[in-house]
Amino acid sequence: MPKLPTVSGQEVVKALSKIGFKFRRQVGSHVILKRQMDGKRLSIPNHREIPKGTLRAIIRQAGLTVDEFVALL
Repeated sequence: MPKLPTVSGQEVVKALSKIGFKFRRQVGSHVILKRQMDGKRLSIPNHREIPKGTLRAIIRQAGLTVDEFVALL
């Protein structure tokens, strides 16, 4: 299994925007993204560093593999 990079919340939002996720709103320290074509919603913590388990869950919910996510960065 590939190693996960250390990324911030803003870097995750920027990477996911490349595959169609759009900013909807921010609730506290979490950014809510939505993809129009399938209606998927993701909540991204807007922190300096996202924990590895949280990042892996976000990648899985987005329907990506770790390799595909790293390529988006």
